[in-house]
Formats: sequence, structure tokens, C-alpha cells
Amino acid sequence: MSTITGGELLLRALQAEGITQMFGILDGSFNPFLAKLDDYGIRFINTRHEAAAAHMADAYARISGQPAVAIGGIGPGAANMLSGVITAYAEGSPVIAISGQRRTPIIYPDRGGSFQNVALLDLYGPVTKWAGGVRHWHRLPEMVRHAFRAALAGRPGPVYLEIPEDIMRGTGEADDVSIWEPRHYRPGRPGGGDPEAIRRAATLLCEARRPHLHAGGGLSWACAGDDFLALADHLAATLTTSLGARGVVPEDHPRYLAPLNRAGLETVRREADVVLVVGSRVGELDTWGKAPSWGAPGTQKVIHVDIDPLSIGLNRPVDVAITGDAAAVLPALLEAVRSRADSSLTPVHTFEQLQSFQRKWQQQLDGAVAGDQLNPGQVVRAVRAFFPREAITVLDGGNTTIWGVCYNPIYRPRSFLYTAHFGHLGTGLPYALGAKMAAPDRPVYLISGDGAIGFNLQELETARRYNLPVIVVVIFDRGWGMERSSQMFARMGGMVETELFPGARYDKVAEAFGCHGALVTSLDELQPALQAAVDSGLPALIQVMIEPGANLAPPGLMDFGNLVYRGTD
Repeated sequence: MSTITGGELLLRALQAEGITQMFGILDGSFNPFLAKLDDYGIRFINTRHEAAAAHMADAYARISGQPAVAIGGIGPGAANMLSGVITAYAEGSPVIAISGQRRTPIIYPDRGGSFQNVALLDLYGPVTKWAGGVRHWHRLPEMVRHAFRAALAGRPGPVYLEIPEDIMRGTGEADDVSIWEPRHYRPGRPGGGDPEAIRRAATLLCEARRPHLHAGGGLSWACAGDDFLALADHLAATLTTSLGARGVVPEDHPRYLAPLNRAGLETVRREADVVLVVGSRVGELDTWGKAPSWGAPGTQKVIHVDIDPLSIGLNRPVDVAITGDAAAVLPALLEAVRSRADSSLTPVHTFEQLQSFQRKWQQQLDGAVAGDQLNPGQVVRAVRAFFPREAITVLDGGNTTIWGVCYNPIYRPRSFLYTAHFGHLGTGLPYALGAKMAAPDRPVYLISGDGAIGFNLQELETARRYNLPVIVVVIFDRGWGMERSSQMFARMGGMVETELFPGARYDKVAEAFGCHGALVTSLDELQPALQAAVDSGLPALIQVMIEPGANLAPPGLMDFGNLVYRGTD
């Protein structure tokens, strides 16, 4: 018989789940498991802020397709971690958020006057799929199992587990508790949907004259992009994705319409007679699936596939609902479609019509970057041209992200990171670091605004300490670009508190952290600066100087604003 601490028991449970690293900031209450990390092959990535740790775990999960662990200390540490967990909740990422808590005799209810004591379950409950606290040493493995089960069931999402310090430090007999591997307590991949519903969906698709396929983030989690594309190609269907699902369809596909190509996108959605939605709740940025951006219910048939039954028909009525894993549903649907003799029909949307939509969108993009003034679109386009197709792109900021969506095409699944559902500034650098840890052999680059980069700039030191050579490009327009645009369109008569210090040098901050830094003032300097950054082998930050006026009106900004601020409910 051997005696172990609660901290070591936690490591045993995490090791059984396949966890090899956790992201967080040290806390004295963690010492019982910190002392045993090497024994269990688990690495602790010590960040500079707990919110950044949660963002890194979020990115790691989204790129790897596996759950990731973020950990915060007692009280303030757990409070700091909260904003990162909220973002993971919005994006549907299975982050296992763990924190310490004061000892059990003085919590719930707080006896009054205790140090660093706060009702953490009340804070985390509304922004997680499940929140619980360990109250007995022997139940710790069971609670860890439940956390992973909840995070991965249906639509993924974060969970929260608090472990009081007396349980973390407490001891017990190792043989008195059981550690179960995932295969012994939670199912594998869910089923492939109702066969009769799949047959009805195949009939609708084969009879469609104008089929359209729309993908959400669930398609990325399912790794079902190949079958989705094969089905679209067989039907000659048009294709769109939600903003967060970019990359599940290569964005140079001839029948794909970009998220901000609103005229083309809304035309094909509105005129489609049958729409297949996979892994998407059809939310606000998809105009809630409502006419006139989509066809009217009753006229336009909708097939909805999702692993989460609560997401089906959430914002629009459907004609065929299929609950199941897209990785199993789509092959079955493709087989059913291919087996029909009448499935090779020519859709009304011809290739020439689609090319017309694409030409008009490209003309708009080209017009927005014409001229001699250095323009964010020119910068983004040059950065995209520098990196290979398989590179991972991270976007952060307001107008900077709009430029990035327009001029930085994504070609592979799990190659794009942005807070598409939450728009949370400051995620960019932690996302880039989490992505690099998940895919160390792939190039990772971040394009950020100068306002957004300031939220977590200190994580450059984390990048240097752990040798994570991400490339950061900061578009420096000396202010809050999207707020300038908002105030200009609101005709406020001037800008109010939109300026940042014009002499700030983020590249020098990067150098001070031991990273590579460079300042770029012309487009001709950018490619050599990118090459020098890569050649340095270090995390790198390139600050690109942009005149404020060049960042006021990215293509698609008004459409994005109309969707979010003046859209229908």
C-alpha cells in the first residue's frame, strides 16, 4: 500500500485521459502535483496570465482536436482565468479548467474575513457546460472523469473543477481509488444518425435544382471535411462556412463564397431550394437563417446535421433533422446520394454565375488596396503569400480581423483561429502559442491590431522561454481602428479616446523579451522582414506602420456592422 497526495491523484487521473501538458500560473497549493509532474509525463506551461493560459488551452484543443487543461490558482488566479474560459465557452472548445480553492471548512458559505475566498462555482457555472467542486479526496478521480465527459458530450465546451487546498495536500491510499481510462467510462464517437432521415435527406438533395451546403465549426471537430466536399462536388452545390469554420472548405474552391462576400453569398443562399447545414447553429453572423438572406421556410428545404440535438432547428425550422456525428452521417449521406440514378443533375447556379460573383468580390478587394498608401489589406495579402498553404493563421483585433478575413484565405481544416463567436480582444498571441504547441511542425503566424496585441503582449516572454517561434505581425495605426470607424460612421464630429501613443515600439518590447523584432514602414520591406523573422528561429514581432486613415474602411466592414449592430432578432 502506498500513500499519495490529492495532487498526485489528480495527475494520475489526467494521465489516464491522455493529457501531456497543462497551461497556467504557479500557485503554492499546486506543489503536491508540481513535484510529481515528471513522474507522469505531464508538462506545466507557466504563462504570464491565467486568461492567456485558458486561451492557449482553447487553441491547443481547436488545432489538435483533443481536450486541453488550464489551471488557475486560488481566488485571484481562478478569477483571472475566467475570461479565457468564457471565450472557450462561446467557441465550443473542450477546455478543462481547474483551480485551487481555500480549505473546505471555510468555504460555502464563506465564514467571513477569509483570505482569497470567493464563490468560484457561482462565477463559472453560467459560462461552462458543468462546474463542480471536489469535497472528498476519494471522489477526485470520479470528478475528473465527469469533467471530461461533460466537456466532450454533444457540442464541446469548457468545464470547471475546483479542488480545495486541503484536498490537494491531503493524502490517502493509492489502492483505495480507481483510475479509469476513457474507454471504460465514456462512449467513443456517436452514431451516424437515423437511416430513414438520411434517406429523406438524400432524396431532397438529389431532387434539388439549386443545392447549397453550409458548414459550421462542428464539421471541423468531426474531421469530416473530405466527405462534405465530395458531397458538394457530386451535387455541384455552392458552399459557405460560418466565420469560425473557415478552412473546412479550401477557400480557393471554385464554388465557395467567402464569409464577407455578402452579395454573392446571400444570393446563393436565398435562391437555393435545398440547404444542407452541418455542425452550425446558424447564428447571428449567419443572419439567424432568416429571409431575405436565406430562402423563406416552406419554400426552401433545410436538412440539419448536428451532434447536439439542442442545436438542430435552433434558429430556423428544418425539414429533415439528423442527430449524429458528421464523420459518420456524411459518408452515409454521400453513399445514399451516389446510389440514386437521378443524382447527377445540373444545378441552376452555373459555374459562370459563380465566377461572376467571385469577380465582383475580387474587384472590390483589389480596389480597396489600390494606390500608393500602405494599406492593411496589402500587408495581409503579402503575409499570406509568404507562408505555405498549411500554415496556421491567427487573427486578433477589430478592423484588422476584417482585413484578415478578406485577404488571408484559409486552405486547410484546423488552420484558422479567431474568436468568431465572442470577438474577444487579446486572444491572438496566446492562441498562436497554443497552436504552435499543438502543431510544432506547422508555421504559425498572427496578424494583430496594435490595440489587441497590448492585452497579452507579455506572453512573448512565454514564447521565448518555451522556444515557440511564432511570427507576429502588428498592424500599427496608432489607435483603436474599429472604434474610429464606428465614430466616423456615427458622425460624432470628431474622434473620442481612440488614440494610442504614436511612438510605441512593440518590436522593441519583443527584443527586450529575447525575441526577434523589426519595424516596417513600406511594403517592400515586409517580405525581407518576414524572412529574417523565420531565419532567426525565435518568436518574432514585426511592427508595420500604417496611417490611421488607411484602416478606416476595410471591405465588408459595413456588412459586418449591419449583421451585428443592425441585424434582425
